[in-house]
Amino acid sequence: MTQEIRVRYAPSPTGHLHIGNARTALFNYLFARSQGGKFIVRIEDTDVKRNVAGGEESQLNYMKWLGIEWDESIDVGGEYGPYRQTERLDIYKKYWQELLDKGLAYLCYCTEEELEKEREEQMAAGETPRYSGKHRDLTPEQREAFAAEGRVPSVRFRVPANKTYTFDDMVKGEISFTTEDTGDFVIVKRDGIPTYNFAVVLDDHLMKISHVLRGEDHISNTPRQLMIYEALGFEPPRFGHMTLIVGDDHKKLSKRNESIIQFISQYEELGYLPEALFNFIALLGWSPEGEEEIFTREQLISIFDAKRLSKSPAVFDPNKLAHIDNHYIKHADAQRIADLAIPHLQKAGLLPDELDADRRDWAERLVELYREQMNAASDIVALSEMFFRDEVNFGDEEREVLADDKAPVALGAFLAKVEASDEFSPERMAALIKEVQKENGIKGKQLFMPIRVALTGQMHGRDLNRTIYLLGKERVIERLKAQTA
Repeated sequence: MTQEIRVRYAPSPTGHLHIGNARTALFNYLFARSQGGKFIVRIEDTDVKRNVAGGEESQLNYMKWLGIEWDESIDVGGEYGPYRQTERLDIYKKYWQELLDKGLAYLCYCTEEELEKEREEQMAAGETPRYSGKHRDLTPEQREAFAAEGRVPSVRFRVPANKTYTFDDMVKGEISFTTEDTGDFVIVKRDGIPTYNFAVVLDDHLMKISHVLRGEDHISNTPRQLMIYEALGFEPPRFGHMTLIVGDDHKKLSKRNESIIQFISQYEELGYLPEALFNFIALLGWSPEGEEEIFTREQLISIFDAKRLSKSPAVFDPNKLAHIDNHYIKHADAQRIADLAIPHLQKAGLLPDELDADRRDWAERLVELYREQMNAASDIVALSEMFFRDEVNFGDEEREVLADDKAPVALGAFLAKVEASDEFSPERMAALIKEVQKENGIKGKQLFMPIRVALTGQMHGRDLNRTIYLLGKERVIERLKAQTA
């Protein structure tokens, strides 16, 4: 019988969901769903000092916002819980005691000062810092003496000498490490909290995790985990280490790189569509067959193949994200986009917090006018700014358009027709412009361009008739008069 596919994403609640962690979660989710397996979310919260209030909820909420669903976790339960590490301490204790009893681990009473001095001496000698093993073989009497001093021990794993560990990485192929430069490492800290490399082995084994897909920064952890698997007689999962996400400078994404938005919460705040971000993140270090880049979640699940995970760093291209989000915005329900965009106009102080029916209708039409140009809902503020200005500003090109000898004729004729018209709608504006053309023999750019420039101060823009309507009859008359006086 084939082993059930079970994968996990195990965030620490030390902050908000980062684009790199979101990719790890998403690839594990796609792998599980494409294989008919299970996706588990486990909270690794043993680094208590770094945990932040709300970090756990933020991680879960923004995965849900992206469209990532899980089968087992702290909120939905499951038969392999608890799914929060701080609730599993009794489980860990049983296994570290087993290692102590077998002599595969030991109590280390070294103080931080002693360890730091040892590191400094090794570095001064040009050696790679590593624990010397000075407490590897303490006698019972020595341990009692240290305890009498009030020293609290940590638990260290006894690293096998000169042994090679090899594993077949799903992304990188065969990888080998020797224990030559690995000192005995701590598996339980003085406060009784297990370290990452110990706890993760137990969690993955007891939760029957079959595959571990994670970032390549975890490769150096893998040999230590393999040692623990071996010592406890557990079969390790299949590992796959995904390449880093880099910026356009080809350096690993860091908070110092302010040209790239890095937290999922920020994308929600800016009005990106979650399905667009899901689509984009899926292409960071994985490629489908063919040239197509737009996929629904269901399509990505059906075509996801871990063999197509890239061996090269994934370059985060903001322009590609903009293109993908623009595609989704153009094809989304108009009401949904209006609901996302209008709050940005309100936040910018361009619209009141409370909108009556007429003002709401106007705002929805404004958003629809610019929808095809929006790469995020927040773009509406910059795109539509001329609707919220009292003054029309002209550059040299715009003044040149208005200086054409036919411009005053076109503007005067159009002004007269707008003032005389009882109806003010996009359709009526189109009809009036046609009448000006027919009656005055002015057509093409010599007709449309002066009207657009006089009303907006811009040479180019969205549909002219809808733009005129949204400016409103009073403002249109006022601006036309300013150019015909």
